[in-house]
This record gives sequence, structure tokens and C-alpha cells, in this order.
Amino acid sequence: MGRLWQSVGNGLKRTLMVANQSQRSYHTIEAIPREYTGSKLAAKDRAQGRIPTVVSSQSIDNQYHPVARKLLLTTDTNQINSLLESLQPSFCSTMFKLDVRAGSGSLKVLESANVIPRQVHRDPETGKVLNLSLVWADEGSEQRVSVPVVFEGEGDCLGVKKDNLDEYVSEEGREGEAIFLLFFW
Repeated sequence: MGRLWQSVGNGLKRTLMVANQSQRSYHTIEAIPREYTGSKLAAKDRAQGRIPTVVSSQSIDNQYHPVARKLLLTTDTNQINSLLESLQPSFCSTMFKLDVRAGSGSLKVLESANVIPRQVHRDPETGKVLNLSLVWADEGSEQRVSVPVVFEGEGDCLGVKKDNLDEYVSEEGREGEAIFLLFFW
């Protein structure tokens, strides 16, 4: 009976480990390096279902990734679109793990680091993602991030009514934007 419970416990541990790994990889962007830039090459990448991506440093005094270090990558269109849909209001304020792989379908990871999306460039007519700009989010670095703020239940809040903030909220709409300075440690 002890062996049965021990095997059940080990199976549960393995299941929890797999679940934790899948949750961690949910916010992982997989990319492959690109060597060349240009509008014609970017159009070819987009035709193949890839999005041209640039990872750079936002601050001058970043000791982990200096300003001169810029990484040119391509990411999978389906992966980025699914992340944009699932994290729609807060995509550019979410930290992702970036895995740079050796090639398309490769299991070898060349580099792994944390990044924050800076800007998503879209085609104004079709709305398709043209390219993606990411920023290194290393331990100890400071980043300026726009965080969407959504007001829910402001009509029921006495503090909002008392301070006449309900007029401000209704003039600005239900969604606002706040800027926070984030520290990563």
C-alpha cells in the first residue's frame, strides 16, 4: 500500500511539474535570428508567416545589454497574434521570456532573456502586424511602461461619487492609461 501511495505522489509531482512548465512557457516568445534588414526581405518574412522583430535596450545606462546591442529576429505570426488576442489590453505591459532558437523548428536555444514589447506596428488598412519592437527587461533594469487601467463598478463606489470622479471617468471613457516605472529584481 505504501508503494501505491508513493507512486501516486510521484505521479502527482510530475504532473505538477509539467503544469508549471506549461504555465511558464505560456508567456514565451520563440524567435529565430535574421541577418539582413530591408523592406523586401521583411515582406518575404511576412509572406512566410514570420514577423520581423527588433530587441533593443531602452535605457542608456543598462549594464546588461548596452545600447549598441540590437538583436534582429523573426517571430511566428500565429504565436504573436494569439498573444495579442489573449492579452489585448495589456500586451505592451507584460513581460515575456524570449527564446532565440537556432532555426525554424530547432530545439537548440541560443539565448534566453526577459523582454517587454515596446511597440506593435500594424498596417493601417488591414490591421495585420508588420513588425514588433521589444525591450530587454533584465534584473535591476528600470523600464517605463504604459499600463492600461480599466474602471469597473465606478457607479457603485461612494468615493468616486463623493469626489466627483464619476464625471471625470465618464468624460474619459471606461478605459484609461497610467504610466508606471517598473523595477525588475
